[in-house]
Amino acid sequence: MKYNVVIADDHLVVREGLKFIIETNDNFQVVGEAANGEEALRLLESVTPDVILMDLNMPKMSGLETMKELKVRNFDIPVVILTTYNEDELMINGLELGAKGYLLKDTGRDHLFRTIESAVHGDTLLQPEIMERVFAARNKRHDAHDISSEQTLLSEKERIVLLAIARGYRSKEIAGDMGISERTVKAHLTNIYNKLGVDSRSQAVAVAIERGIVQL
Repeated sequence: MKYNVVIADDHLVVREGLKFIIETNDNFQVVGEAANGEEALRLLESVTPDVILMDLNMPKMSGLETMKELKVRNFDIPVVILTTYNEDELMINGLELGAKGYLLKDTGRDHLFRTIESAVHGDTLLQPEIMERVFAARNKRHDAHDISSEQTLLSEKERIVLLAIARGYRSKEIAGDMGISERTVKAHLTNIYNKLGVDSRSQAVAVAIERGIVQL
């Protein structure tokens, strides 16, 4: 079974480069390309992708605007953000909208496939270097008192689980590292969602960064 991929990026070279790499893997096929958010939304009227690779900065309709519209239209399609090195604030907003991961446009082939596979399976995979920048950007906005008071919201194990998620680990990997069952990890996640008022891993990470609950 092949997974269908849509690429939305206003740079033809980026789209063609990603398409070439993706189609070297027999598990994936590119079923559509769009140069902006409006084109991507029109494309979804005729194709049903398993994942969308979405640029943040596009003309007519940006990646964030497109993600908001996807929610309005009830499209439950995983989105992986394509980003550069100067978009920390936009990346936080993308996480809040449920992005399943971020790919730097010069990312390696293996990481590209791993991120897409994680998104297709409902997991969030975030590159450590990206998360380090995002955490740094948000932590500057919190003084020590605020961070300390927010951190008491979660238990120590819940913070460990949340930090592992932020670093891109899956439930099975977290369970192995902590010496607990995968079911217990999922129970911790449920508690985290309830305490933070969210319903997905990416939103939990975004809120935790915003409020200074976890730090790299």
